[in-house]
Amino acid sequence: MFFRKKKGARTPSVPAAGSAALPAQAGAPAGAGEAPHSTEFLTGDALVDRRSVEGLLDEVARISEMVARVCGPDDLRELLTYIVDASIERTGAARGFLVLTSPATEGDAAAHEVHVARSREGEDLGEDVRYSTSAVGHVLETGVALKDVFNSAAEAMDLGASVFDLKLRALMCVPLDTERSGESGRGAPRGALYVDSKAATREFTQQDLSYFNALAQQIAVALESARLHLDSLERARLEASLDTAELVQKNLMPQIPADLPGYDVFGWFCAAERTSGDFYDFFRTKGGRQGVVVGDVTGHGPASALITSTAQASLRSTMRVIDDPRQALTMLNEDLAERMDSGLFVTLFLALLSPDGTLEIVNAGHTPPLIYRRADGAIESIEGHGPALGMVPDFQFDQGETLTLDEGDVLLAVTDGLVEARSLQAPDDLFGEEGLRSVLAEQCLRSAGARELTEAVVSKALDFASGNTEDDMTVVTVRRLAT
Repeated sequence: MFFRKKKGARTPSVPAAGSAALPAQAGAPAGAGEAPHSTEFLTGDALVDRRSVEGLLDEVARISEMVARVCGPDDLRELLTYIVDASIERTGAARGFLVLTSPATEGDAAAHEVHVARSREGEDLGEDVRYSTSAVGHVLETGVALKDVFNSAAEAMDLGASVFDLKLRALMCVPLDTERSGESGRGAPRGALYVDSKAATREFTQQDLSYFNALAQQIAVALESARLHLDSLERARLEASLDTAELVQKNLMPQIPADLPGYDVFGWFCAAERTSGDFYDFFRTKGGRQGVVVGDVTGHGPASALITSTAQASLRSTMRVIDDPRQALTMLNEDLAERMDSGLFVTLFLALLSPDGTLEIVNAGHTPPLIYRRADGAIESIEGHGPALGMVPDFQFDQGETLTLDEGDVLLAVTDGLVEARSLQAPDDLFGEEGLRSVLAEQCLRSAGARELTEAVVSKALDFASGNTEDDMTVVTVRRLAT
């Protein structure tokens, strides 16, 4: 696609006396300095007018058909090319250009970009083609259609060096649509259609300009329809992609072990968006122990979900060949630190369960898990043994804990979406660790199973937040059974 930026196009000099581009004033021709009415191309000759109207309607119908078939960039390119070719044919011009504006950047004016440049012979004119940027800039600045006929070199120079150098005889430029804004209800045009000719026999008239302007109005509607259509298709594609990602992530969540000797376990998660940056996992290690993992990637949504899948798969693979959780997390940290952007990290809690009730645990910057002791009702907190994964590339996880769960003891691991659940009535109030401790104590006194306890924690947190989930939420419960 021909694509060229022009910034800060200058306003053309006032044309020589007699030029149709003179500002509106007493004695000036109607339409010379103001937008022509869409019906001014009618001449009063029934046959001529009928042909003009039929031609305009034919183009509108053809362009509308093409809009309906736009499904991607190639279709849009075909539509834009046809628009320029049709503009050349209908006006009898030698060349045509479609110019669209781009958003203004801070400290700089909006630029305009030539998206299509064509000749009457249907050839693309390439990147080095010249045209009257002054005329286009004037139309984009004022939103008023412009035509000029040059009877001398002096008149050509009045509109810029390009007109003089190209030996142009006539040109027309009309705005494409005007985005409403401000109290006046008028903003800057979104683009322009431009045609020119070197032929002395082709002098654009006011009727030509009015017809060209009427065509441009219909083209502007078509372009907006095409944009909305593409946006709709893109949203549909995005929705389909998110559906797929959501399904894949759900399928990657592990089966909860149903008959784990000595333990009752359960896991639950809820994504704040379609996909989650949280994860939990259950797997067997090289030494035959049961691995339990809860992780939380910075943020939420598709990007976090991708990191989640990477971390989950990598840890699983590593623990199949290495039975040391500290060494495994050190290796995972090195891998993630090399591949994640600055500011992204993964908090993770890993516990390896042995049949005798022994747990070997490592907490990498994760929300402190809680342990309920049935013997005296005490609730312990497991603090961190190192930073979140991906934050410190060379960090060695050489710390950890080995503890024992007795009959009725419970390990509860959650992500920060639970403890940071926010009350809608009092936004400064969070569910917090105290909320978790309260539910844990209440449910464990009733000897609740892992699933029942998990559901109670989730229910209390969501009730506290009135059902609002600002962040992903994950809960894993491990309860020691009688042996």
